[in-house]
Amino acid sequence: MRFATRAIHAGQDPDPATGATIVPIYQTSTYTQSAVGQHKGFDYSRTVNPTRLALEAQLAALEDGAYCSAFASGMAATAAILNLLSAGDHVVASDDMYGGTYRLFSRVLSRYGLDFTYVDMSNSNAIHSAVRPNTKLYWLETPTNPLLKLVDIAKVCALRTPGQIVAVDNTFATPFFQRPLSLGADIVMHSTTKYICGHSDSIGGATISNNSELAELLKFHQNAVGGVPGPMDAYLTMRGAKTLALRMRKHAENAQVIARFLVTHDEVERVYYPGLDTHPQHELAKRQMSGFGGMLSFTLRGPASRALDFAKSMKYFSLAESLGGVESLVCHPGRMTHGAIPKEDRDARGVTDGLLRLSVGIEDIEDLIEDLQIALARTAQDPVVRH
Repeated sequence: MRFATRAIHAGQDPDPATGATIVPIYQTSTYTQSAVGQHKGFDYSRTVNPTRLALEAQLAALEDGAYCSAFASGMAATAAILNLLSAGDHVVASDDMYGGTYRLFSRVLSRYGLDFTYVDMSNSNAIHSAVRPNTKLYWLETPTNPLLKLVDIAKVCALRTPGQIVAVDNTFATPFFQRPLSLGADIVMHSTTKYICGHSDSIGGATISNNSELAELLKFHQNAVGGVPGPMDAYLTMRGAKTLALRMRKHAENAQVIARFLVTHDEVERVYYPGLDTHPQHELAKRQMSGFGGMLSFTLRGPASRALDFAKSMKYFSLAESLGGVESLVCHPGRMTHGAIPKEDRDARGVTDGLLRLSVGIEDIEDLIEDLQIALARTAQDPVVRH
């Protein structure tokens, strides 16, 4: 099956009890057993639930993976991957990453004896220099959040030695545009809250792998820790994923137009989008991805305070956390998604107070461009509209 067909059919068999075409929402915590230990494969919904099983089969198929564990959030999925490590282990991680991931690594897991080194993972020499004898995990985001850097997944996997794991947060690219397992990664992580669900109405996460040993450990931690999605969230995510191919084409198409508009505008200082041929890793993006996605960031000319005025002055771009829904969002990373990172670290990495991040939705592109034009004119130092 090809991608769009898998999205609709993988894990979506008719309900055996009723023939229902759509997987039912099994809203139950427990299951009646005919005798002790005799049941139909289900005993307690933290451990297994039919709706969640269907979602896991669907997501595994989309990533060309054999195994999937669904979680209550992307952060719960991330924590499960880090639970594969032990005190004294070392992690090489992207220095440009989601602020919530940084918070988990630096303020929670570091207290448990894990050690983290943050490097520019777009530079393979920097990665190699960061490796230690106790390095057990490479944590990649590609494209990164919020500066849209790319990490060469195959190159990082070539650095891996026995006992080391390469995990890739594939939330920005989605399996429609990038499949890290095929490039050698051991585990793929998603915040399914974002593009996979696609409608900003459910929270979830997932880990996907072709490694049976790692998958078994992830499944163990899924049950032992209990950070699982309820059946309603599983259903909403499963429903959203069915249209992922259609949505991602439009997200990327709109983002490309907006990136080209912004890069030529007098009021814009810099645009970060891998679909631009001026992006330093544009050629890698073309090799590693089949499309450039719906996320972009940019900085405006003028004082950093202009970014705050710009963010609250838009009509169709809602000022909000998160990303990946059908609606367009604008975010100020420094004060929102990446606020957990100390300011001096943010500034050093390029996540300045003048940076804005767009999650480009699937609205009519003319309305989105008009919204940007008006906000640029409204916040300009010289109030003349520039095109």
